[in-house]
Amino acid sequence: MKLTTPSNFDDYIAGLPKEVQNILKSVRQTIKKAVPAAEECISYGMPAFKYNGKALIYFAGYKSHIGLYATPSGHEAFAKELSKYKKGKGSVQFPIDQPMPLGLIAEMAAFRMKQLDKNENNFLAELSAPARRALKNRGISTLQQLAKHSVIEILNLHGIGKTTIPKLEKALKRKGLLFKL
Repeated sequence: MKLTTPSNFDDYIAGLPKEVQNILKSVRQTIKKAVPAAEECISYGMPAFKYNGKALIYFAGYKSHIGLYATPSGHEAFAKELSKYKKGKGSVQFPIDQPMPLGLIAEMAAFRMKQLDKNENNFLAELSAPARRALKNRGISTLQQLAKHSVIEILNLHGIGKTTIPKLEKALKRKGLLFKL
């Protein structure tokens, strides 16, 4: 028998027992409310939310538990709160015969969003050392400051090469910004 990967959340949830479906619907709504800008997708065969194109949090339904995957960093930050549950490095199992800790799930999703925002704001870390120095010497440390310059102006900085521009354009695009024309 060939197993098929569901194409969306509704298909995934519909394939599970009714009691698990209801819990997953609550988890889904909790995450959507905590991070309204997150996008639903299926990743690794389970429901996932992406935020700014990056993995935010995953969840899955099983016979006796709900698995939540907020990557290792999300679980490390909530180690105390998760200590009473069975867990792995980047996963936790919430038994379905106990109340689902929706408040904790919301906190974990919001934490991951802030973490991804912080990483997005650190666009300089993706660049070579000469490119970082060139931008810093010009007083550019944020994407908003970068957007005030044209591609030509940035390319004229000593230490900036043509391979840097696509990285900068990608970082700007994630924030809804563009180089000055």
